[in-house]
Amino acid sequence: MGTVAQMKESPSQSPLTTETSSSPGTTCHQCNRPTRSANPSSDNLEHYSTPSTNWDTQTIKDLSDTSRVQSPQGSYINLIPRCHHGDRSTSDFDSGATTLVLNGKSNIESLNNKIHEKIRSEPPYHVFSHKKKKMLMYLAATAGMFSSLSANIYFPALGQISRDINVSMPLLSLTITVYMVAQAFAPSFWGPLSDTHGRRITFIGTFVVYIIANLGLALSTGFVPLMVLRALQATGSAATISIGQGLIADIATPKERGSFTGTNQGIRMFGQAIGPVFGGIISQYLGYHAIFWVLFGGGIFALTILVVFLPETLRTIASNGTKCLKGIHRPIYYKFTQSEEHLVEQEMAPKKKLTSSMAFGPFMLLLEKDVFSVIFFGSIVYAVWSMVTSSTTALFQDRFNLSDLQVGLVFLPNGIASMLGSYLTGKLSKHDWAVMEAQYRAAKDIPDSQPLNKKALVDFPFAQARMRSIWWMVLIFIISTALYGFSLNFNVIAVPLILQFLISYTANSIFALNSTLVVDLFPRASASATAVNNLVRCLMGAGGVAVVQLMVDGIASGPTFAIWAAVTSVLTPLLVLQWRNGQRWQIERKDRIAAREELKIAADLEKASKI
Repeated sequence: MGTVAQMKESPSQSPLTTETSSSPGTTCHQCNRPTRSANPSSDNLEHYSTPSTNWDTQTIKDLSDTSRVQSPQGSYINLIPRCHHGDRSTSDFDSGATTLVLNGKSNIESLNNKIHEKIRSEPPYHVFSHKKKKMLMYLAATAGMFSSLSANIYFPALGQISRDINVSMPLLSLTITVYMVAQAFAPSFWGPLSDTHGRRITFIGTFVVYIIANLGLALSTGFVPLMVLRALQATGSAATISIGQGLIADIATPKERGSFTGTNQGIRMFGQAIGPVFGGIISQYLGYHAIFWVLFGGGIFALTILVVFLPETLRTIASNGTKCLKGIHRPIYYKFTQSEEHLVEQEMAPKKKLTSSMAFGPFMLLLEKDVFSVIFFGSIVYAVWSMVTSSTTALFQDRFNLSDLQVGLVFLPNGIASMLGSYLTGKLSKHDWAVMEAQYRAAKDIPDSQPLNKKALVDFPFAQARMRSIWWMVLIFIISTALYGFSLNFNVIAVPLILQFLISYTANSIFALNSTLVVDLFPRASASATAVNNLVRCLMGAGGVAVVQLMVDGIASGPTFAIWAAVTSVLTPLLVLQWRNGQRWQIERKDRIAAREELKIAADLEKASKI
């Protein structure tokens, strides 16, 4: 019986030669381009071997029916090397090429099956190029930037608004609390909608709400309309974060996800950096109503960009980028230019109906031990950072006699640190993933040349990969927070601003790792999982913002922030539990879900047998 021997090929050599199929194909009229019969992936071809030239004439004749096997791309794979006339040497392959030794015709069918099996091996996670994935991530991040921009552009104007509508600062801080409460609950609706009906249509819906809210705020003059419309503004802007995370989960592999999430959050945090500066300038020279007119115009501009350029990425609609998009899922610019991808004309799977269980079902994720530990600790960090940020105007403006414009500039260290923390942590996360992947491959005896099967990654140590660098971040955060309140008593403005920088940098670094890990744990419900993360985080933040000014008025700023630093320290063991048990919890969840599915299948079979 013949044997098939496969040896690693030189990376400089092309393992296959391909010819474009001459057979006619169908045309995707929506895409104005030829379609292919299956998912295109050049990656699928990299593992295939080319036969040795040491074959006799009879063997070559026997292989004539399998020498041109059609690949999923519509190309034919030449299994028999191209030799010169009667010459046994080839121009395409060297002596180090992979060899196939076949004795007789009996193995032809087996070879053919093996070739097709390899061709139909796991398709690429997504067919978009890395450049196009980054472009889509930038679009989502720009949309998400409006959440932090809207929240922070408002802070320098608080003093002016307090005087204009004649309310106290503690009462006016309720508008921040209401904003954060709406910011917490809104993604619980938008997230499941995004996971069922698509990222693109949900982005459009959120921005329509956001634009209406800003128009109302620009025209409002009282405290009650201000509170109600700020809540509506948060409802429109906050969900862009979870939708953006869902988009990243659609297109990015786990290896890319950490870097993409960090960069995405860094761009979003640009609004955190520039928002207070713009808010200070605008309120100083044009009045606080002009802030909302600027956001109104920015919302219209962002919505236009998304409608024109953002394609649908939800995998149940667009698959891995190989389905031809139609209707609302199709960006306008596709009408004027051809997409670079090989698209397949397929019937779109029926959309799931959005039900109340989908809206409230994600809260069940909090019953998972690993999810709860990650989200709860991250929420405490977020609450402390929110207290530092929201109290800045009250703590700095009167103490250092600052104008609205100067107050806006005071927020710069906080904002710049949030950008740097998110972006640099994304790069660090990519490095940490590479280290843990190398250890995982060594432990499982998986060669570097073999891609990791995403379906088999349930035992991958996601927690340790994402949390490998979190410990020094937590330490700096706790120390900086403990010293921050007391530093204000020195009346040297640089000292508390440096501590704000450290607090913001480490807090946003922790958020980036936290958000990535949550998506790693539930990649198929990424927007919903991110929405739950956002819910708990914003509720904790809203509670912190509501009490921080009362605490500062009651016991001064020093003890206030020292207490919250101590609270963070007490909860740090949650991270230790996740580090030690996260992998085991993942496997237990997989086994539990598999057992549940088996019971369901058995029940369905039993029910069918009785009919």
